[in-house]
Amino acid sequence: MKSLINGRLIAPDADGNFAICAGALTFDDKIISIGEPVEGAELIDAAGAYVSPGFINVHIHGAAGVDTMDDDIAALQTLADFLPSTGVTSFLPTTMTMPLENIYRALEHVRAGQSFTSGARILGAHLEGPFISKKFNGAQAKENILPADFDSIKDCADVIKIITVAPEEVRLEFIARCLEKNIVVSIGHSAATYEQTLTAIAHGANHITHLFNAQTGLHHRKPGVVGAALDSSATVELIADNVHVHPVAQRLVAKVKPRSEIILITDSIRACGVGDGLSELGGQKVFVKGNLATLADGTIVGSVATMNDVLKNFCANTNLDVASGVELVTKNPAVELKLFDKLGSLEVGKAADVTLFDDDFNVKKTFINGQAV
Repeated sequence: MKSLINGRLIAPDADGNFAICAGALTFDDKIISIGEPVEGAELIDAAGAYVSPGFINVHIHGAAGVDTMDDDIAALQTLADFLPSTGVTSFLPTTMTMPLENIYRALEHVRAGQSFTSGARILGAHLEGPFISKKFNGAQAKENILPADFDSIKDCADVIKIITVAPEEVRLEFIARCLEKNIVVSIGHSAATYEQTLTAIAHGANHITHLFNAQTGLHHRKPGVVGAALDSSATVELIADNVHVHPVAQRLVAKVKPRSEIILITDSIRACGVGDGLSELGGQKVFVKGNLATLADGTIVGSVATMNDVLKNFCANTNLDVASGVELVTKNPAVELKLFDKLGSLEVGKAADVTLFDDDFNVKKTFINGQAV
């Protein structure tokens, strides 16, 4: 049993909103109490750091030189071991639009990785494609895009937690079958109109993959996917790396959308944490310089940002206080995945997934199930 003392705890207030409070956080594998240290507990000095629930990343392809699509379960272990250094304690390894046999193998590895005993917890997979639009494929290879067919993924439904689709390319029956299996249906890589998007949202596709990127934008006569996302209750992902989404656009989203409908993601690739140079994504060469990663033709691909980076950027760009910002990387993804009874906040009985970070959002220490990692 451990008691974290001298930290700035980020925990729900009486209304459920995250706020900074004082007190000791006592835990074993689950949170035992918030208040006075428990007699006999090992005391750990947080030295004034923020004490937050562990971050949850629902859209991440890779980092530390590995990728979800590597046909090697050791790659997922490497990724899981790296992520706690960025504050992430749970994540959804995210696939690419590649041949189905490659996707199936990746999902088999993700299923097996849910039993890892070290590193960040694998909650399941985010299936990004192959049921998307060739007009807005982004860094997804066009030749691997397929017509939507639920039967082709039904045997993997247990491991898929989010699926990104272009609503103009799928039938409403497909959305319904995903929802029956508790799969979050997300709209992305889409040429859909405002009306098509709203129809899909009304039928349960209530999540938007990396808002603004690889989808029809907001035009005053054609509001598109972005307009529908902002004009509805859909939960939106944002890559707040200041490359994929300009700080002004981030600020506008924060003004239009309730805080509960925003989830920060990294969409990071294997180059994250590696540095400048030549990298790879989905069999394509990627060129990395600073915080920009592109294909040979200049197309921006996934980011090289970490979760503490995007949290820092979004708070700075929107003037959101730290405690409220933390909701976007903890509470909101846990609620979306229907896991908020177990993860996503510092409350008695929940998993002792805890991230300590300083005023500059540098991660100082991370605990998963009460164990320092």
